[in-house]
Formats: sequence, structure tokens, C-alpha cells
Amino acid sequence: MPSRPRSGEPDIKKTIENYKTMIKDFVQELEWRGMIHTIMPGAKEQLQKEMTTAYLGIDPTADSLHIGHLVGVMILKHFQMCGHRPIALIGGATGMIGDPSGKSQERNLLDEATLRHNQEAIKNQLARLIDFDSDAENHALLVNNYDWMKEFSFLDFARDIGKCITVNYMMAKDSVKKRFNGEGDGMSFTEFTYQLLQGYDFLHLYEEYNCKVQLGGADQWGNITTGTELIRRKLGAEAEAFAITCPLITKADGTKFGKTESGNVWLDARYTSPYKFYQFWLNVSDDDAKRYIKIFTLLDRETIESLIKEHDEAPHLRILQKRLAEEITTMIHSKEELEKAQAATNILFGNATSEALRSLDEATLLQVFEGVPQFKISRADLDKPFIDIVAELCKVFPSKGECRKMVQGGGVQLNKEKVTDAMRSLSDSDLIAGKYLLAQRGKKNYYLIIVE
Repeated sequence: MPSRPRSGEPDIKKTIENYKTMIKDFVQELEWRGMIHTIMPGAKEQLQKEMTTAYLGIDPTADSLHIGHLVGVMILKHFQMCGHRPIALIGGATGMIGDPSGKSQERNLLDEATLRHNQEAIKNQLARLIDFDSDAENHALLVNNYDWMKEFSFLDFARDIGKCITVNYMMAKDSVKKRFNGEGDGMSFTEFTYQLLQGYDFLHLYEEYNCKVQLGGADQWGNITTGTELIRRKLGAEAEAFAITCPLITKADGTKFGKTESGNVWLDARYTSPYKFYQFWLNVSDDDAKRYIKIFTLLDRETIESLIKEHDEAPHLRILQKRLAEEITTMIHSKEELEKAQAATNILFGNATSEALRSLDEATLLQVFEGVPQFKISRADLDKPFIDIVAELCKVFPSKGECRKMVQGGGVQLNKEKVTDAMRSLSDSDLIAGKYLLAQRGKKNYYLIIVE
């Protein structure tokens, strides 16, 4: 695990140490943030009694986490900050099967090579948020259930584990009942075994690391309680294990959180750019911003309540959304990437200068202007007057006359600078990143000209 933060990143260990002095009660902290759905009796008392180990499972179905995973990751972060020890479990074995909870269709199974690749990528992302490698007693662990399941024979599992839980008990779970009651295409034996395998994970971690709590989403309650029941039946009534779940995050309008028209919002910049990531949070509704800032940032209660009050007095300023986007973009990407995203946003929606535009790297430029009309011209065409390029070669204007008229009226810009002469010539020095021109007609109409 990387131990040093990159430039612009918060020092995880220092953050944790500072936070621990302020926060003592994990459950209390999560309750005011709206991050507790169900808590098993005795769990709160266990956490108040001593440093406790808890785990949360993540299916490695891709080589990046998305923002749907962030609730669980933030819970692990709070858990560590409150002085407890978190375990992040990569579900290599269970990922080969697929969790039926909340799903009506069977998932595609992954091979071991893909799972290992995904695990490494997820591990690197988690290390930006959680301390795995310090000397602290509560440093986090990362484990993969494939490591203890791969040598477990079917006969051994059936004899040692399968006999502890009845089919009646497993059938009573909502995730199973729904699939047997006509939702989807039924359930294979493979998926039916999922809750027993997850239950065994809890048993294994209990015996190996004295892990007494499993954390997860509200839809995981059935799987988690199967684990607590398995521990009790296998090790006796004195073996105490607990479950804590968080609500499933939705948008205020009831639609699924974390989805955009183009799909998931990923933590990996390869799939969702820092600019798009920043924009996602910047554009959430007022009601969602009030909930999300509690869940997805580490801001304290007093600060959040003050921000909400300030936002309510002037909602049009979007103070809450801006602070939310700033905090989470910095946490996931870095301060530098936040500043790039803010500069890019100002170019598109603010009064940015030509200098700011030229400061963008090519990748960010293309992200910002994704979807705007694009035209291609040859490098030889740069010798032609501006009016010929935008009115003939690129059709930014329907005619030269229209172009002249708008130039005279001050409504035309090139690279964020007002064009005062429609006949002005262009050169390589006008190019952004060596190959782009940004023409603007009026306030909102942008055109990207690519010089090849």
C-alpha cells in the first residue's frame, strides 16, 4: 500500500489522528449523518466497550469503484477515525457467483485473472481513503475471500458449514423469496449459496481477526444476519457478532443514485474524468446536496449546519453544491485536479480568460467541450482569414455577412478573446495544445476547431 500522499492529497494518517480526538462514538456520528439504517442489539455497546474490528465486503466486478461504493467506504473511514479497526473484504470468491440481493437476473461470472486485476485496482483506490500501512493498532486490513475459499472442497463446505443453516432459514430471506416469487428468471443453486458463503466469510474473519461486526447496505441485512447466526451455531451462544447497515442512497426524485446518462460515475479518472466527477456533485439538487454533504464529506456537524443555513438564504449561489463538489473531488482525486476542474468549469460557464483556457491540458479541454460541434481543418488553412475559416470551412456562421455583423456587435470570441477584425489572420500561436481553436458565437454557442 502507498504510504505517502501525492502532492495535493490529504495526509490520511494525520487526518485520522486529528479526527479521533474529536469523534468517539461511531454510531452517534453515523446517526446524525443519516448513515444508519439498522443496527443489531448490542452492537453499540460493543463499540463503546473496546476497539472493535468490523468488515465490509466489496464485489470486484470492475477495476474501479464507483460512487455507489462510496457510502460503504466512508463508513469504513469513519470506523477507523473513531478508533476501531476496519477490514475491506474483496469478494473474489463471492464475486465469481454474484449476490442475488436486489437483483432479478443472474450476473456474469468472472475468472480469477480478472478478479485479481480488479482487486489491485480497488486496493489502490481504497488506500487513498483508509490507512492500511501505519503502525497504529487500528490500521486497516485488505483481504480477499478467494484466498480462503479456493482450497475449500465442496464436500468439506457441505459437511462443516452447510449443516449449520437450514434451507428454511435461507428461504425466509427477502433476497431469496423475491426471486422465488416470480421476480426475474428464478435463482440458480449457485446464487442460492451466496448468503452461506458470505456467512462463512464472517465466521472466518471472526476466528482469524476477532472481527465482531459486519457493515453493509440495507439490502445486505439478510446475508449479514446469516453470518451472525452461523457464528452462533458454530461457536456457541457466547460468540457475539453484530450487524450494522446503512440506507441505500437514492436521489430526491426517487431515481438511482450514481447513474448518469453515460452510466456509472467512477472513481478512476480513466472512466470518469475529474472534471465530470466534479460536475456530477455540482449539479445535484438542493435536497440531495443537504444529504450528500453529510454522507460523502468529513465536515463536522457545525460546519454542515452553517453551510445549509447559508445555502437556504441564497439557494441560487449553490453554496452547498460547490462545497460538496470541492470536498469530494479533492478527497478522491487531489487538490490539483479540483483546481483543474474548477478552471474548466469557469471556462464553460464563467468569465474565464484566454490564459485560463490555454492552461488546460488536452484531455481536460476535450472533456469540457465534449458534445459541442467540432470541425476539422488542415494546418495549411490557418493562413486564411478568420472569416473564411468560421463561415466557409467550418460553418460556425451561416454566411460571411452574418459573421461580420456579429463581429461588429462584439459577439464573437476566439479562444476566449473578442474578435474585432473578421479578416484577421491566424497562426500556430493561436492554437491551444498545438491543435485546437475555440470559436464562440454569442454567450453559449461553442465550436471546437481541430487543426490537423
